[in-house]
Amino acid sequence: TLFRCGVVAGLTPTIERGMAWAPGERQSWARGHPRPGTWNPEWAQELEHPVMFRREKYRALAVAMGPENVARPLLDTWKPEESFFIEPWIRCIVARFGTDAARLAVCAARLHPAGLGSALLPFAHGEIAPLVADWLVRLKSARSTALAWLTRHPRVAALALIPAALGQPGAKRREAGTALRAIAAGGHAEVIRTAAATYGEPAARGVDALLAVDPLDLVPTRVPSLPDWAAPELHPQVLLRERASALPATAVTHLATMLAFSRLGEVYAGIEVVKEIVDRDSLAEWGWSLFLAWQEAGLPAKHGWVLDAQGMIGNDETVRRLAPIIRAWPDEGGHARAVRALDVLAAIGTNVALMHLHGLAQKAGSRGLRNRAGEKIAEVAAGLGLTSEQLADRLVPDLGLEPDGRTVLDYGRRRFVVGFDEQLRPYVCDEDGTRRKDLPKPGATDDPTLAPAAYQRFAALKKDVRTIAKDEIRRLEQAMVMQRRWTAAEFRELFLGHPLLWHLVRRLVWGVYDTDGGLSQGLRVAEDRTFADVNDETIELDAQASVGVVHPLHLGDTLTAWANLFADYEIVQPFPQLDRPTYRLAPEEHDATRLTRFEGLTVPTTRVLGLTNRGWQRGEPQDAGAQVWMTRELPGDRA
Repeated sequence: TLFRCGVVAGLTPTIERGMAWAPGERQSWARGHPRPGTWNPEWAQELEHPVMFRREKYRALAVAMGPENVARPLLDTWKPEESFFIEPWIRCIVARFGTDAARLAVCAARLHPAGLGSALLPFAHGEIAPLVADWLVRLKSARSTALAWLTRHPRVAALALIPAALGQPGAKRREAGTALRAIAAGGHAEVIRTAAATYGEPAARGVDALLAVDPLDLVPTRVPSLPDWAAPELHPQVLLRERASALPATAVTHLATMLAFSRLGEVYAGIEVVKEIVDRDSLAEWGWSLFLAWQEAGLPAKHGWVLDAQGMIGNDETVRRLAPIIRAWPDEGGHARAVRALDVLAAIGTNVALMHLHGLAQKAGSRGLRNRAGEKIAEVAAGLGLTSEQLADRLVPDLGLEPDGRTVLDYGRRRFVVGFDEQLRPYVCDEDGTRRKDLPKPGATDDPTLAPAAYQRFAALKKDVRTIAKDEIRRLEQAMVMQRRWTAAEFRELFLGHPLLWHLVRRLVWGVYDTDGGLSQGLRVAEDRTFADVNDETIELDAQASVGVVHPLHLGDTLTAWANLFADYEIVQPFPQLDRPTYRLAPEEHDATRLTRFEGLTVPTTRVLGLTNRGWQRGEPQDAGAQVWMTRELPGDRA
């Protein structure tokens, strides 16, 4: 079926070149400098050292940090021989030189597509299209990067690939055709057709035929066999939508086979047909049972499709179960598997899945896993025209809470009200307001349908809130330190109107900032969600006002008054704000380039490494794995 469109000979690819940065991407890559300090001129003598280790190491440093007269010649001529040396630097280099770094970025990506291929994402260069089309078909580890590039640059890719897709049968035609169908599946079919029209009427007809292939016909010539542990009788039934009957065993076997020859980003169309007729929760439960059987079998790589399947048929409960496993895998020698699982979370794509993906990007134990999770979040954000932080603002699920931030659990004869404290820990009250230690288990006199459902909902609520609380408290504290700002309209929508975050918002001092970044007025959110100043007088906010969490250094003489006001109202803060220790530079330190007051002190290693919990990052491993610096980002692209 792939050759129904025939061959259109004599087409020469149209190659376009440019850059297409996602919002905030270039700044983020430039800030991702893995090593503090500046270029040392003495390193120049190492650039042509006969020992590859030294030569490659200092060439990477030179292109990333060196002066133009040192970096430019290498940028144009250096062909890296080992990905290890350039991997920490390639994004900084691309951010620094833009399109001039295209040749070097392609050379690096060829060395290690899975690890360095994402450095190609901003390049709208037609020469890259055949490379990523090859990855799409041939490399499981680089498929997500290939899809991200193709869907970011659909016109550039289509113009470059159409001649090969209509050329003589062979690998190049198959790769190009697969890539064009992936672009079309991403919502860019008309972009492809418009590009095809520039090649003439025969090419346009050929592309129409290519895109018109029935996706149900796209079955591999060799259908994979299933392992014994995937037998239907070993797993829960897949119920039909009405939950009164289930798929027969033969149909379940066919479903497993379809999953086995599907790939994330190229899911066989028959799976969507099945999802329309079955109960999604029972389908996800069956898929998770397959995952557990795969684990029990030792996670064989040839059946890695089971992990991908979670992204095709999984739900929020799948995410809750999978996220802690992903965190553990790198420590068990499963870094590549953990990175692949990030694509699974992105494929599930619910707010809960993206919330956990963002959490991995912020605080996964493995630096490599953090970086890859950050890239996945950036890809999702770019597709929505947002930065990663703006996406994170919008990912916090409301968990089905009422607008006032509470929810009622109905047991039939009994009802319980769930509220949240300053750390977003849920608590339970009777309807008369009497606080309980925990939600009671359903009893004999409770409704047999309502009570178990309410009890299960509270269990899921506690799991989700535990994750949300850690992430959102940390994010708000980071927003205070990094001086993040929102418009008043965004503040109302994303924080004030959110039934869960509202519990944190009302326990902090916020501020309105002028165009120069100075605090013009402090405020708090009252119980009725109006705004009040330090004198407890009601104030109004302009929709375009710049709002942020106030750092105590900004409050000046009003700090004590705010602290007294919060004490009077018995408001407990989710993190230290008004009682936060602050430190100032001495007059002689203001213009210095080195802070010497702490030099010569000895502190426990564990205390230094503990700084990672407060926003610091450990340096890249050097010789023998040594990590010899810690860095901390600061407002204004400083560190």
